[in-house]
Amino acid sequence: MKVTIPEDLKQDLPQTPWGKILSVTPVVMTVVATLLAGLASSEMTRAQYDRALGAQLQSKAGDQWGYFQAKKLRGAMQRTSLDLLRASAEIGPIDAARLGGGAGPAVVAALQTGVLPEVGTGAPVEAPIAAAMAAVEGYRPETEISGMLAQVPAGALAEALAIARRRGGEFDAVTKPVNDAIDRIEGSIPADDKALRRDVSFGRIRYAAARYDAEARLNQTVANLLELQVRKSNISAERHHRRSGSFFFGMLGAQAAVIISTFAVAARKRNFLWTVAACAGVTAVAFAIYVYVRL
Repeated sequence: MKVTIPEDLKQDLPQTPWGKILSVTPVVMTVVATLLAGLASSEMTRAQYDRALGAQLQSKAGDQWGYFQAKKLRGAMQRTSLDLLRASAEIGPIDAARLGGGAGPAVVAALQTGVLPEVGTGAPVEAPIAAAMAAVEGYRPETEISGMLAQVPAGALAEALAIARRRGGEFDAVTKPVNDAIDRIEGSIPADDKALRRDVSFGRIRYAAARYDAEARLNQTVANLLELQVRKSNISAERHHRRSGSFFFGMLGAQAAVIISTFAVAARKRNFLWTVAACAGVTAVAFAIYVYVRL
């Protein structure tokens, strides 16, 4: 956009480098102030977005911690039942031949030893992420955790979370057939075969305790990664908030430059409208300072 200075104003300004600078300073500073105001508003909007995202992630992390606690509690209850069975009855080894044709190798191993089916582990968690998770679990200072998270890209954190969730889905997909088979076998045992029913019940409870512990660890990993994302989002929000404040103060400086240059032109031109504009600018800056300090 081309700026044209009126001829009468040109005559009143010295045709020197300083005079030329003075003639365009109000316009340039106004553009700069408007740009800085837009940047300050943009940074504040991004800070608010990161805060809202952090709140959503914290809610998801809370759900995962709830699942973790429920699974740990169920595992503890299963182990208590095992102790009661051991104390009240003699538990014998399970004969795989008596379980029927629905008992595959994975089901027999689950009932006899409590071994969980093999599940693909996927890619391991990267070292910086693992270190940050350990720092959170160890209640390290927030400054230390923030320094660790600064070395972790947001994309790497999201990928680690996706892998952890995929592991949980794979674990459920592998264990569900075994769970269903054990339920069918236990339901098909004749009521008069109390010894086999007792032994199968013991094997089922032992397997369930191991399964709940494994599920709890998976939920804990997801919760820890979500906690890291919450902190990462809060760090980003703080950064954008600081940048917004810096841009705001820069805007005030540009506005002050507009007022000073307008006063200079007004003093030289002795024009009433220039003086009114300058006074309005001074009033705006003074009001902004009052709001910042007192309200």
